[in-house]
Amino acid sequence: MDQGLIPRRYAKALYKFALERKQDKAVYGLMKNLADAFDSEASLQAAVYNPFISSADKVDLLKAAAAAGDTDADSCFRDFLKLLVENRRIAFARGIALAYIDLYRKANDIYKVEVVTAVNLGDQETARLKSLIEKHLKDATMEYSQRVDPDLIGGFVINIDNEQLDASISNELKQLRLKLLSN
Repeated sequence: MDQGLIPRRYAKALYKFALERKQDKAVYGLMKNLADAFDSEASLQAAVYNPFISSADKVDLLKAAAAAGDTDADSCFRDFLKLLVENRRIAFARGIALAYIDLYRKANDIYKVEVVTAVNLGDQETARLKSLIEKHLKDATMEYSQRVDPDLIGGFVINIDNEQLDASISNELKQLRLKLLSN
């Protein structure tokens, strides 16, 4: 996902800074928490953009959203938030978090894998599917998630970053309908 020039530059600078301090993995976890918080709570972005909320309150809000503590492991993240406030870039926090996540995943050969099925899979089917995906990804690491979408009717959809394998019945019906309409 393209986040724009400013978030990518800040994310790259943060990654280099965190890598030097050996906190890149910890910052990655915080950035995932922050991105999840932005996705689940729409009012967070509104609060970050609100000019009537003080910068200190915005920093506290972002630290809480990322679940950042006062430990040494989180110092890199806290310093970075201070830099964003100084440069008046705090409104780019969501974009920077997403860009950092992408950068970290590329640097560490991590793939985001989402499996969507029509019904819940059993443990045996889930293990078999994970095994097949791991073989496809070779030596890469995967962040696996699974969800149920009854609209698929049957089958599954596997999303690996920007790739998609759609083996669902709803997709087969859609392809059949398009084929019939084209004749």
